[in-house]
Amino acid sequence: MSDRYFSSQPIATGRVTLDGPEAHHLLHVMRARAGDAVTLFDGSGAEFAAVIESLHRTEVELRIVERRTIDRELPFPLTVGVALPKGDRQKWLVEKLTELGAATLVPLVTERGVAQPAAAAIERLQRVVIEGAKQCGRNRLMQITQPQVWKEWIGRHCQPSEQSAIRNPQSAISNQRRLIAHAAGTPLREIDPREPVPTHLAIGPEGGLTDEEVSAAAAAGWQSVNLGPRVLRVETAAVALAAIISLSHGTAQIN
Repeated sequence: MSDRYFSSQPIATGRVTLDGPEAHHLLHVMRARAGDAVTLFDGSGAEFAAVIESLHRTEVELRIVERRTIDRELPFPLTVGVALPKGDRQKWLVEKLTELGAATLVPLVTERGVAQPAAAAIERLQRVVIEGAKQCGRNRLMQITQPQVWKEWIGRHCQPSEQSAIRNPQSAISNQRRLIAHAAGTPLREIDPREPVPTHLAIGPEGGLTDEEVSAAAAAGWQSVNLGPRVLRVETAAVALAAIISLSHGTAQIN
């Protein structure tokens, strides 16, 4: 789907102007010409067939031909909280979670965390989300939140209907899934990923979560799961667990 381009402005009329990186790619990489057909999306869930009308030094003007409502999202929200790794490993993680359909990535602040992204770093990762969405066909963008402190974040996900379920854990189980990757957890083969419920996944830092952090999560209703006997990097664990959940709810095309 290399002919897909992202409009940072909502597409609400019959014409749209692309600028910035998207216009640069069309002008200087694809060497686009007037009359070329492309597909646009604006993160609203729809995609748009468009034709290039004119090209300028830093902008491309297009005419919208057709609006298509095409849903390539998971049937439930998937949120992944991760104590981010260093450097380019962050980009790989963001790209793969985008492909797998995660709705939200939450950078977690933990006691042993090694990378706490600044606002500029998160902005750069949002560009990776756009590129990933262009490639995989998603018409909604995975959101990257501001960093969240572990103990605050793990207790923040009771849905309104679950407030009474805090007093009734069995009720809470049927409303959502909250899993932590942890060596002392339940073997992954014993987890049924097929129930389409809102899902939160949590992956700790390279040095692992502290006993206190794991205990706090358990007290908040999270379930620990063991991903196997080998030590996985942070980004590998996050993508592996997200893939197990995501691919249990549909098929993926290989590109």
